[in-house]
Amino acid sequence: MTNEFPSSPPARPIWLMTLADLALLLVGFFVLIQATSHGDREALARGIRERFGGTVTPAPIPMAAAAMLNFAPASAALPSDSASLAAWARATLSDPRVALTIAGSTDGSPADVDAATGSRTVLAADRARAVAASLAAAGVPSDRFLIVNADAATRGRRQVVVTMGFAGDRRHQ
Repeated sequence: MTNEFPSSPPARPIWLMTLADLALLLVGFFVLIQATSHGDREALARGIRERFGGTVTPAPIPMAAAAMLNFAPASAALPSDSASLAAWARATLSDPRVALTIAGSTDGSPADVDAATGSRTVLAADRARAVAASLAAAGVPSDRFLIVNADAATRGRRQVVVTMGFAGDRRHQ
């Protein structure tokens, strides 16, 4: 009996395995491109979205915006008549591929906070909700807009920004 171990086969370089993985990913990508060029793209996108557990539609791509400025400090009461904003929103939403995003913000000062909670975030959300409620009361379809809190991104002005965005063909979603 001998104590020698059999010699191991020559090892493959690690880069070869990485190259094989990359090649498989590339083949998969080309198969996906081929499938979309001959089939129903919406059905393919819907299937991929369902397999990954996604039911959320993509965020609208921003195209234009209107702002309602000059809120009083620590107040979410509308500063002026929103009839012109509502008219703009109705005209904008005449295209079924468009959605609105309503984002509130604060000026960042210690005085511009919600009175009950002391929170800038709550005040910014209340301002966005007040504009959304006024738009809905003016006949703008509320299922076509999304209320977001953009206080961190737009801090510096006591405002609400209503952004028109391209949301795609909503008939197939």
